[in-house]
Amino acid sequence: MPDNSANNKRIAKNTLLLYVRMLFLMLVSLYTSRVILNALGVEDYGIYNVVGGVVTMFSMLSGSLSAAISRFITFELGTGDREKLKKVFSSSITIQAGIALIIVILAETIGLWFLNDKLVIPANRLTAANWCYQFSVITFAINLISIPYNAAIIAHEKMSAFAYISILDAFGKLVVAWCIVINPIDRLVFFAAMVAVIAWIIRFVYTWYCKRHFEECTYHFLYDHDLLKNMFGFAGWNFIGASSAVLRDHGGNIILNLFFGPSVNAARAISVKISTVVSSFVQNFMTALNPQITKSYASGDYDYMFKLMFQGARLSYYILLLLCLPIILNSHYILVLWLKLVPEHTVLFVQLILTFAMSESISHPLVTAMLATGRIRNYQLIVGGLQMMNLPVAYLCLYLGAIPESVVIVAIVISQCCLAARLYMLRGMIDLNIKSYLRNVYLNVMVVTVMSMIVPSILAYYLTESFVSLVVISIISLLCTLLAELYVGCKSEERAFIYSKVFNITQRLYKK
Repeated sequence: MPDNSANNKRIAKNTLLLYVRMLFLMLVSLYTSRVILNALGVEDYGIYNVVGGVVTMFSMLSGSLSAAISRFITFELGTGDREKLKKVFSSSITIQAGIALIIVILAETIGLWFLNDKLVIPANRLTAANWCYQFSVITFAINLISIPYNAAIIAHEKMSAFAYISILDAFGKLVVAWCIVINPIDRLVFFAAMVAVIAWIIRFVYTWYCKRHFEECTYHFLYDHDLLKNMFGFAGWNFIGASSAVLRDHGGNIILNLFFGPSVNAARAISVKISTVVSSFVQNFMTALNPQITKSYASGDYDYMFKLMFQGARLSYYILLLLCLPIILNSHYILVLWLKLVPEHTVLFVQLILTFAMSESISHPLVTAMLATGRIRNYQLIVGGLQMMNLPVAYLCLYLGAIPESVVIVAIVISQCCLAARLYMLRGMIDLNIKSYLRNVYLNVMVVTVMSMIVPSILAYYLTESFVSLVVISIISLLCTLLAELYVGCKSEERAFIYSKVFNITQRLYKK
């Protein structure tokens, strides 16, 4: 039986390292977004995001293969089969290179036609948009080939390296943002080109680190029919889920462009940026937790796996609620302070996308457990099929005259339907106790949410918008959320664990 105490310590250490990374990335990302928005303007900022979305639309197959690669590498580490691990890594490089070639061909044919004939882009910016598109294709292909190296670092739980390389990436983009204004060429073209250069540098660093530290990360061309069949079989069914998420996010961005133009794309892009920054807190936690869920399944320690799933779902939601509630209640004032130039529709987009992020957070451990089993066909047919409804339903709403934000409202409703489907499917796949999940996770987070919102919502309704009210509402939101999570959301043994950790930290600080 694995040493679960050591595993828990590893999860905590890796989470801490990722949070240090995240705090730096959050500050850099928010500042960079402000600089880029003001340097490019609302129109060019919207063009960059929608053009990049067209490229990402071709990533549907690559997304499913990326999940397969991460799962197979982590699973083989859990079983301890080093020779099989080497074969998985080399096969994954071959697969990603082939998929990158296919996607480049599609992007240079169908993608170019869609960009020039269908998207709503001002005529005087079409040439710049085409240059931006080409650099986005290059950036995407580079990032695609880097995926096996990223997966190896995460599977080995070497989060310090992952954190340092990510910080280097963020610093490079910050330098690019500073240089936009002083560069001698078109700002949009310069920005897209420099993002491609940064992607190439980061891809080189990932390769160098993995070859130096992990023996399996040396590429040798091989053809293992059974392994490729298993990986493609896994990826083929996972394609449904991966493509549905891409269609929901980037497809939604494209239909917004078709109905409303690039200014609404800019509003949505800003809201997605905030959501990405806030959600990174949860993603860091899940990045540290996911390998343990997969390895627990691979080693047959199902009790520990269920414990990680339930605690991971609750903690993911608690982290997001703690961060999202003050932003939701002060969205307009925060955007004015941050950006100065706030595109129309941005406030409601921010509030709704943060709500969607919270809705999705409790499903992340369920998805990890599903992928660990490798038996995903029926799951993806049902859950992935439900997610596929996002794009047609959102398009229908916009066609009937709904507001742009209805795209996110549709996503929230379907997210809850997908959660119900996940629970039903996992009951048969891993013998998940649905009643226990609903009681210990779903009902738990709903009660905590209601109790956290009452007092700060009343204050937000009656206080006039100002910096003082922002501070007051944020502090009260944090206090109410922490108290609700600690005394309503946590079990007695979890509270005792938190108390002991706080006491130990206080003692260490006192001694210093």
